Amino acid sequence: MKAQEQVKELVRQKYSEIASQDKETNQSSCCGSGCCSTEIYNIMADDYAQLEGYNPDADLGLGCGLPTQFAKIKKGDVVIDLGSGAGNDAFIARHETGETGKVIGIDFTPAMIDKARKNAEARGFNNVDFRQGDIEKMPVTANTADVIVSNCVLNLVPNKDAVIKEIYRVLKPGGHFSISDIVLEGQLPKEIKEAAEMYAGCVAGAIQKQMYLELIETNGFKNITVQKDKAIIIPDDILSQYLSEDQIAAFKQSGTGIRSITVYAGKPTKEEKACCGTDCCN
Repeated sequence: MKAQEQVKELVRQKYSEIASQDKETNQSSCCGSGCCSTEIYNIMADDYAQLEGYNPDADLGLGCGLPTQFAKIKKGDVVIDLGSGAGNDAFIARHETGETGKVIGIDFTPAMIDKARKNAEARGFNNVDFRQGDIEKMPVTANTADVIVSNCVLNLVPNKDAVIKEIYRVLKPGGHFSISDIVLEGQLPKEIKEAAEMYAGCVAGAIQKQMYLELIETNGFKNITVQKDKAIIIPDDILSQYLSEDQIAAFKQSGTGIRSITVYAGKPTKEEKACCGTDCCN
């Protein structure tokens, strides 16, 4: 438990620093962690510019996908954004849910909450509410959300099973989520796994892809679908901070893969849950 709290405090500190940085600084680093690359490009994130509701001031370049693009948000929905940062995904979700809907952003870092609230106030977004809290124990009542989105956040959380359980709790029956995250295929070198900077940089905290999907299934979700799957390539000038040249070569030949996936899953309706309780479901 103490180790988990130490990891959380590390993440809180790093993302407090990131909140004061601009997008260009974050994009030239490993998910904003400070393990900077001399090659200035975005290692993780996709381009939001084409999405309706996009606000560049709220985009810190910290994501690893476009979950709101796949989230099937409807007008009037209540949407929760886990790890809402400066408000980027929350504001796109607001565009989708409209004036009759509501968006709740939850973030662990006070500096991020402050930045997001200022961004919302500047735009007059009265139906977007940012709450400071731990997504392992969300400050939201049960059966609240129609849709949950999250972008490159669960990999930072030590107890991923607790987060999946919380997602299930706060979704309405029949609700669903679309989450972008970093997962692995194969084992990362020990030096990267243990590097605190890489943990805050979204890589070392990732778990195996199959384990990630199994966590979702075992917590009762249905219709689990990988909506997008792409390879993440970390450049040599970042890897060289942790590995020797021989280790980098061995890592590249090992078949280990770092993936960005966007996963969709639904919470059963009361009728579906009752059906499965009588063994009439496949």
